[in-house]
This record gives sequence, C-alpha cells and structure tokens, in this order.
Amino acid sequence: MEIRRLIDELSELCGFVSEYSDAWGRRRAVPLETKAAALRAVGYDTEDAEGLRKAIEGLRWERYRELIEPVKVVSVNAQPGVLRIFIPADEADGKTRLRWRVTGEEENDTEVREALLSDVGQTAVKEFGGRRVIEALVADRDDRPPGYYDVGVEAVLQGRTLSGRMRLIVTPDRAYLPPALAGGGRAWGLGISLYALRSGGNQGAGDLGDLGRVLEWTGGRLGGDFVAINPLHSITNRLPAGVSPYSPLSRLYCNMIYIDINAVEDIRDSRRARAVMESPEFGEELERLRQSELIDYEGVARLKTRVLSAAFQYFYEEHLLQSTARGRRFRAFVASEGRALDDYATFMALHEEFGSRGIRHWRDWPRGYHSPDTHEVRMFRERHERAVTYHKYIQWLIDEQLADASEKAAGAGMSIGLYRDLAVGSLTEGSDVWANQDIFAMDVDVGAPPDAFSLRGQNWGFPPLVPSRLRAQGYEFFIEMIRRNLRHAGAIRIDHALGLFRLFWIPRGFKPQDGLYVRYPYEELLRIIALESMRNRVVVIAEDLGTVGKEVRAALRRFGMLSYRLLYFERDPSTRDFLPPEAYPEMAVTSVTTHDLPTISGFWTGRDIEVKKALGLYPDDEAYVKDLSGREADRRRLLRALGRAGLLPPGIPADPEGVPEMTEELCLAVYRYLAMTPSKLLTVNLDDLIGAADQQNLPSTVSEYPNWRRKLPYTTEELMSLDVFKRLAGIMGPRRGRISREADRV
Repeated sequence: MEIRRLIDELSELCGFVSEYSDAWGRRRAVPLETKAAALRAVGYDTEDAEGLRKAIEGLRWERYRELIEPVKVVSVNAQPGVLRIFIPADEADGKTRLRWRVTGEEENDTEVREALLSDVGQTAVKEFGGRRVIEALVADRDDRPPGYYDVGVEAVLQGRTLSGRMRLIVTPDRAYLPPALAGGGRAWGLGISLYALRSGGNQGAGDLGDLGRVLEWTGGRLGGDFVAINPLHSITNRLPAGVSPYSPLSRLYCNMIYIDINAVEDIRDSRRARAVMESPEFGEELERLRQSELIDYEGVARLKTRVLSAAFQYFYEEHLLQSTARGRRFRAFVASEGRALDDYATFMALHEEFGSRGIRHWRDWPRGYHSPDTHEVRMFRERHERAVTYHKYIQWLIDEQLADASEKAAGAGMSIGLYRDLAVGSLTEGSDVWANQDIFAMDVDVGAPPDAFSLRGQNWGFPPLVPSRLRAQGYEFFIEMIRRNLRHAGAIRIDHALGLFRLFWIPRGFKPQDGLYVRYPYEELLRIIALESMRNRVVVIAEDLGTVGKEVRAALRRFGMLSYRLLYFERDPSTRDFLPPEAYPEMAVTSVTTHDLPTISGFWTGRDIEVKKALGLYPDDEAYVKDLSGREADRRRLLRALGRAGLLPPGIPADPEGVPEMTEELCLAVYRYLAMTPSKLLTVNLDDLIGAADQQNLPSTVSEYPNWRRKLPYTTEELMSLDVFKRLAGIMGPRRGRISREADRV
C-alpha cells in the first residue's frame, strides 16, 4: 500500500493525469502499472520506497535547489521586474554579494548589477528537507522588449562562489495575424499533398519546383492566398513505415526527395552530374518512377542522390574550397544553423555508413556512436568531413528552394503564401532523439486512446519530450524546432495541438487503451510559439480536433491561434446535424476533411468504411453495420444542410439515394457552404476537387494500405486546365492585402 501511495504521489508531481474522459464521455482511471512504467521511463525506481520518498521531496522543493530557475517565460505586458535568487542560508552572511548580468540578443545589449544580500529589501527564508534557503528578489527592468535574454547570476559566499544561468523569454500575448485577416478579413487556399504531385519535370514525387508553380497558379489565376502542404520533415523514405511525413527522423530538417534537381545550379554546371542525368540507366529509372501508380520513395531518393552527389563534388571543389560567393553563402547558412545542423548531418552520414551494413537503428550501432558528443563521433566527423558536409549541402539546397517558392507566392499577390505543417513528434531511431536523448522518455511511445475513428487506439511510435527536462534546458530544442518550421512560411499548422497541453503516453509493452495523459507547460510553450510567430510573420493554426476540452480551445483563442474545424465534426450534439455556417468560430481554419479522414467522394460512397471492413479494422460486424447506417444518415443531413443554406445544386434531390456518387457540383456546393462561415481561412482540398475516392492515410494501418503513396491522376499541367478550378476561383470574394516575408524583430 505504501508503494502504491508513493507512486500515485510522485505521478501527480510528474504531471501524470490519474483519470480522463474518453471519446464517448466515459471516465477512465489509469492503472497503477501504467503509472509505474511511465515513472521508470523517466528514471525512477518504483520498487524502492525510500528512493520514491526522496524523489517526491526533491520535486516539491526543486525550484529552491539551484541559484536561479533555468527558464522564465513572461508576457511583455506583465513583466515582474524582479529576479528570484535562492542562496543557502547556512553560508550567507552580511558580506554575501550578489551579481547578475542580463544579456539580450543584440550586440552590446548587456546590463550588469550587483548588491550585498543585506541591501536587498525583499528576502524570505524557505525550509525543506532540513535545509534553509534565502529567497532574494533582486530588481530587474519591467520594460524589456520581446525576445530571448541570458541571465547570469553569482552569489559570493564565505568560502565559495555559486553561479547559475537562466533563459528569460519575454513574449507577446498573441500570435501574428496578417493585415488581410484583420477585422472581418478572410482568405482561402488549396490543400495539397506535395509528394503526390505529378509533373513533366519531377522524378516520380512532387518537389519544390512543383510547389512553386502551384503557388503561382493558386495565387495568380485562382485568387487563393495560400497553399497548405504536408510536413516536409526528414524521413527514412523506406517502406513500410518510413514514408509517413508524420514519422520523421528529424522535425528540424527536411526530406531530400523534395529537391527540384532541375533547379540546382551545380547540376547544370557539373559535367559529371549532367552525364549521370543523360545516361540510359537514369532515363529508364526516371520513366519507371514517373509511370508507377504509387510513389517509390526509396527509388526517388536513390535516383536523386546519384545526381546530387555528383553536383556536390563539383560544388565542394569549385565553390567551397575556392570560397566563391556561392561557397560563402553556403558557409553563412551552415554558421547560422549551428550545432543542430552539425548533429543532423553527422547522424545522416553515420546512418548511411551503418545502414550499408544493415544496421538501421542507432541503438544497434557500436556504443561509441550512441551520442554526438563521444570521441568516436568526433573522429568520424573529421574522417568523413565530405560526407557530413554533403548532408549540410542538401539542407541548404532545400532552404534556398523554399525561399524561392515563398518569393513566388509573394509575386502572385498571396496574403499568406506557404502553409507548412509540423508533426507532433520524432522517431526514436532518428537524429532529433539521437542528439537530444536527455529530454526524451526513451521507453515510451506517444499515441491516442481509442476513439470512433480508431477503436483500438493509436500508437504513433515515437517518444515524448519530458516536460521537466525540456524546461531545464530552457526550451532550446522546442524553440529551434518552431523557428525552423516557420522559415519561408506564411502559416504553420501544429499537428495535435493538444500535445502542448497534455500528451498521451504509452509505456513500451502496453496497449493504447492502457496509456495515460501527461501535462505540459502549455502557457510557456504557447508564448514561445507566439514570439516566433510574430518575429516571422506566420499565422499559427492549432489542430484541435477530438476531445480537446473547452479550456484548451479557450487558451489557443486567447493567444490568437486559429482553431481547426472540419465539416465532418462540426455537428449539433443532440441531433448530429451539420452546424449552419454562422455557428463556426471566426478564429478558425475550416475544411471538409484531412489526410487521415475520407475524401468527400470517399465519404459520400462509404469507400472508407468498405476499406476498413476489408482490412479487418472493425472489432465486429455490428460496428461495421453501425457505420454504414450512420453514413447514410450523414448523407441525408448534408443535403439538408445545403438546402437550408440555399446551396443545393439544381437537379440534386434531397434524398441521397438519388445521388449515388459525389458530383463536381455537389462538391463545390459543400465548399461554398464553408465559404459562408465567418472563419478566417478556408482550405479547399485538391483530392476533393478531382474526385479522389481514397484518403491519403488510413489510421491503424502500416503495410495493409498504401499510406502516403498515392499520386494524383493528373499532372500539374493538366490540373491547371480543369474546369472545376475555374469555378472555384474567387470562392471567398476579392483578395485583401498581400504577403510580406520581411521578418520583424519583436
């Protein structure tokens, strides 16, 4: 009983939620075994009662153990004007001197102060665990502009000097909203899966050149203000699980398959690279990749690597070693990226080295390579300098091509431009975790409890960040991740924004239904996002689908982050009728569906239900029949909603039996319905407009379904001539304002 009580108490201090409401409103108590496993995953021995008692005591008084807390995140409008310093009372006396230095981001932005402890007016004594600590409140400015500050503190005691550091983050209270969306301003854009694009110039998967052309087309001819895409994160590009953009090796860096090789200057200038592209073998493989029904990620990556490797050798010898203007531009990029890029590039070089021997996971590499800080890894960097530099070069090319796409959006008059997507986590076997192991719970997976769309729950296969450890490092990894994903974007969608508040942990060996929620310091995380949003002029969309709770949506609204509302889910809770347009919130992005849900055509015909039945994803026939019946009722509800709004197309009856297939007219009517809402943004999904029946991803499947591999049936050139897009143009009226990628220093 004592161990049980201690586990419960320590779990609460670690932010573990002891019970939660599931998707059906039932209360679920978290089993003791789950709590114990989660505690073990973050380093506690759950069989040692004395150790648990010490851990509890340590967490209760954690803030007083160091001279100053590791991070403080405050509003620009509510700065306290003081710094809290904690000094051991037994060593302090009248001669104890305090020094503190606050350094901003600009050159020469440093303030230094000092005072005797006896002259500090605000002090108090705290006692814990037989120790006494003096809490001193020393004066600081209360008018610092938003930004990041380094606070260094020293306490000169009788026989020693204690030192500590804190990151002070001063933030705005709201995220960025462009002038075009101010007041009643609204905008629409196209939602695409970039990898799915076909074109006469790509190599079997959509690339950044295709993206630039779609941005110009959407902004120029269609009058849209953004193009929303899937995450661009670095992935393994290997089947079955390594092709999901939501299962990345790194959320800091991007997938090389998106490089438009036709736009790489070094390929045009390198005779060797041109020879590769002109070879019969290259041409045959290129044709196979273009003609294949599904995307061959590994084949595309292999083909592009052959050309890019040759281009890199030319760049290295003719630009980098010669320090040309192009070489200097690359060096400036590498310097600006710092250690994060060095670690990523080193990891990728190691991944190739050991992968060639069949060793895929870094935990299976020799122990000396399990961390970027070992002697073995340092020696590897030196011996394989070109291989490491190659991966830096790849990221530089991507960054330059993203910048070019962003410029095309601006040239097309878009008020937002590129709308990027940020996944909720990184794979254990990836570079993010390898380089930052101390902030991850390595023996836990993130997922979701059972709900109506995944009756068995979901395990997403990546480890969670540990809130206390993330905070202890001053949110460094989180800041870098947000900053890099906002680059060259006008909007960012944060997948599973509930994870900023609480994340569902599944200890290894447990099923999703036996997992638990863990609380996160959402106020501080949202403030950091708001700061980076303002600095980069990027709209923040918080994907808040599912059972997120009113308090979550209220907090997101308070910070000026747009909610994510889908037609499928916006219902009257008592009748299940679709909500009328005027019931949608203003601060929201609205759309019909998303990658994990059926397309409008698939929804109408019940294609998704039949696929799940064929794959054995229903626990019994009763659940299958219930879904069929519910979908029939939903079709009737949708026609009724369109009729009430005066949008039912001529010739479409109120009875869905008379409409066996989704028509182009009916699809456009559904999007016009959403265009009538007051919501700031409308995303029109490309798959819906062209009548695609199958969704991009089917949750709870890996190899059973071709997730993330479907190509569009049309090339981008053919898409641009389809009549449906001409009818879509101007769906929300004339455009207001235009994009500005000129970042502010706030």
